[in-house]
Amino acid sequence: MRSSLVSSTLLFGIALLGVSQVAQGQDAAKPKLYNTAKQKMLDGKQIFSFTQFKPDPAAYCESAKHYDYAWIDMQHSTLNFGDIERMLAACPHSNAIPIIRVSDAQEWMIQQATDVGALGIVVPTVDDANKAREAAKWLRYPPVAHRSSGQGLHSTLWGDPALDYRHTAADNTLLIVMVETAVGVANAYEIASVPGVDVVIIGNNDLTQFTGFAATTPQYQAMITKVHDDTIRAGKIFGQANFNFATGNPLSPTSFFFQNGPSNDGWKPPATAGRGGAAPAKK
Repeated sequence: MRSSLVSSTLLFGIALLGVSQVAQGQDAAKPKLYNTAKQKMLDGKQIFSFTQFKPDPAAYCESAKHYDYAWIDMQHSTLNFGDIERMLAACPHSNAIPIIRVSDAQEWMIQQATDVGALGIVVPTVDDANKAREAAKWLRYPPVAHRSSGQGLHSTLWGDPALDYRHTAADNTLLIVMVETAVGVANAYEIASVPGVDVVIIGNNDLTQFTGFAATTPQYQAMITKVHDDTIRAGKIFGQANFNFATGNPLSPTSFFFQNGPSNDGWKPPATAGRGGAAPAKK
């Protein structure tokens, strides 16, 4: 009896070892993402951006040399997709991954943003899971979601056959949703749990405006802590729009996505742009 039990235990252990080795082999065979911003976060690194508000290809291309990603803002600017296409086409293989903040979770906005070459979409003021689901619905190709096939600059930026964009775009795309109100805070776990949502970030300035609590108050810290904990519990990445929260805050060690902040090499833009402005180089 004992011999049988030992044998069974040994066989079970060997089986587990085999499964583990297969899983490790699959992980080893899985290629690194060409969305380097996403890969850095998966590797446990914080990422920072510059913010582009104006249709200026020369300024865009210079800034794009130095940052993890470009926060291209369509919510608070007059940029259109033609402007963005011209900027991305001017330096199609820059270091900064193009991420576009659209003004709403609408089909035409998200599909044109991905067709123009964005590997990430930021959706502002997400108060409930329905808005998060609507954004996720249009971001990725079937069978994952409902993005339709279209022509666009994405075929130039990511058209190398070795990348196999059509079949790898889902893994290399980021859906970032912003929680900016007390309602969004209350619904944070449901929002973060939506399939297709990758990152949940605090819209720090607007959270102050919408709730009336300054960022230095215990009430504010309690709100962002709840969103952080709900996001982590849902297995997603947490971040904050204000890069000043990248250090010196209890949540800093597990916050990975920020708007603006330090460049990778110490370069500073000639003038600040967007919330937060320029910052010292990464340590």
